[in-house]
Amino acid sequence: MRASQDIYPQSVDVERDVEQLRNSWRHPRGVLGWLSFTTHQAIGTRYIVTAFIMLLAGGIEALMIRTQLMRANNGYLGPERYNQIFTTHGTTMMFLFAVPVMEGMAIYLVPLMCGTRNVAFPRLNAFGYWMYLFGVLFLYWGVFTNTAPDVGWFAYPPLSGPQYTPGKSTDFWAQMITFTEVSALCVAAEIIATISKMRAPGMSLNRMPLYIWSILIQSWMIIFAMPAIVLASSYLLSDRTVGTHFVNPAEGGDPLLYQHIFWFFGHPEVYIIFIPALGFVSAIVVAHARREIVGYTAMVLAQIANGFIAFGLWVHHMFATDLPQIGEAYFTASSMMIAVTSGVQIFCWIATLWSGRPRMTTALHFVYGFIAIFVLGGLTGVMLAAVPLDLQAHDTYFVVAHFHYVLIGGALFPLFGAFYHWHPKFTGRLMNETLGRANFWVLFAGFNLTFFPMHILGLKGMPRRIYTYPPGMGWDGLNLLATVGAWIIAAGGILFIVNFLWSRKNGEVAGNNPWDADSLEWAASSPPANYNFEYLPAVTSRYPLWAPREQRGVVTGLATDRREALVTTLMDAEPHHRYILPGSSIWPLISAICVTIGFAGSVFNGWYITWGAIISGLAFIGWFWPKRPLEPAHD
Repeated sequence: MRASQDIYPQSVDVERDVEQLRNSWRHPRGVLGWLSFTTHQAIGTRYIVTAFIMLLAGGIEALMIRTQLMRANNGYLGPERYNQIFTTHGTTMMFLFAVPVMEGMAIYLVPLMCGTRNVAFPRLNAFGYWMYLFGVLFLYWGVFTNTAPDVGWFAYPPLSGPQYTPGKSTDFWAQMITFTEVSALCVAAEIIATISKMRAPGMSLNRMPLYIWSILIQSWMIIFAMPAIVLASSYLLSDRTVGTHFVNPAEGGDPLLYQHIFWFFGHPEVYIIFIPALGFVSAIVVAHARREIVGYTAMVLAQIANGFIAFGLWVHHMFATDLPQIGEAYFTASSMMIAVTSGVQIFCWIATLWSGRPRMTTALHFVYGFIAIFVLGGLTGVMLAAVPLDLQAHDTYFVVAHFHYVLIGGALFPLFGAFYHWHPKFTGRLMNETLGRANFWVLFAGFNLTFFPMHILGLKGMPRRIYTYPPGMGWDGLNLLATVGAWIIAAGGILFIVNFLWSRKNGEVAGNNPWDADSLEWAASSPPANYNFEYLPAVTSRYPLWAPREQRGVVTGLATDRREALVTTLMDAEPHHRYILPGSSIWPLISAICVTIGFAGSVFNGWYITWGAIISGLAFIGWFWPKRPLEPAHD
């Protein structure tokens, strides 16, 4: 194989190669075929669609919460139902929407931006999606059968233990965690392998787009953080189902051990959501400011530092517990330190926009909104890093306002911007810019109307996690204002859905690169073919599509009549060897069903773990049974 300096080399038969690629990458037909897809575009789309359905469900639950709190002594929801809605809302947003949607976007975009044909392990990719979907169904089966969890999305013992929360609702929550984290670990493994070993020739580490850096950092964080929450939820589940004594204080367990393990996952989780959003912002700023990013090296180092420091912050969620003062001082310092690395990136984006020629597209509107909201959320984060203030505000709505400013402003606004930016690549059509700008301003106004008053409510002493409050506390007007803002956010969500549905069929045809952007995904067709590229690209620049035409190249010599990909070296992305990617298969779904039988059944009887392991082992044998590779028609 070789890297050619001609975009369409004369030494190959382009029409024949394209026809063979279509045949070898064709999706199988029928329902069974649909269940067997392993191409990254199909799996990424499924993640994104399922996650947005979860966003809709979590948004409806948020509206129910705000409607209950809009006035004193409201009887809309009773205490038990409120706790169920409150728990399901937080669980949905944190475990079933925020991380999976970032993973779905990565699964779709990373192979395109790396200049390869698929993720490294396509069948593992499909298995991860089915595990995620079964986790969604497992939780909401409990919701619709009146056994929804009611212990908060954090499920602190002893209130989540068998003594105070009998029944199976908390067991559903604890086991759902295992489903979603297995899925996340699958995605992290395949993304790390794809970025490390399947980048286009010439895409050395110092030429990788900042979005790819953000996803690589996120994936390594998942590898180290997710086992902690699986351990914490398994401790809780085993205490409840088989009588162990890990975190149940009535039997000598330690509930603070649970909190330490949970937040060792929980604070990196915020950055697992947030760091890919930083990658979205970088991609949007470069493309729409029409210039190279200012401070590329500083941006990469700041993102890596974010990933490291995020693992040293977890105890600031526990300042209200009995901690040694030296520990409080350490976690205060690290909580303030992470603002520096985030600030570096914000200054680099502002400098890029200042010195570029920005087009005021909808995507860039969401970037500006993100900067404004996230800076305010970061400032309140620095305030809460101080132990004396945190002790006063910890259980108040001030904290609710802070983490919504960080999570919605820091992740959801960039996500909407990313969707407007990459929608032409997903569908081949532009979203309506007039509706898009209206969508932004409605969301921006509704968000600030909802969550800014919560700062004041917290300073006025309103506790969080309460289902009602007495009159005369001075909270009624601000709560009504926040509820009105929540309904305005809902209106913004409806505008987005209308824009998306209308633009899918009626939007302006985009072409391959409507933004004149710089990265490789815009070199593929819109929407991309199952094989992504007719010939894999070769890279000579950090901004390959802005390089002069004579400096662009493609890879020739790979087989086109089978699913063959190019493996490159880690540092400099030099061609190393060929790799035959597995095709469509029903075995990932069968394996996920078998694992689900073991996980779900163990909530009711521990023996299901044994039987589930046996049938899962049989399914994995079918999955990994060696098959004779197809020989290429030419070399």
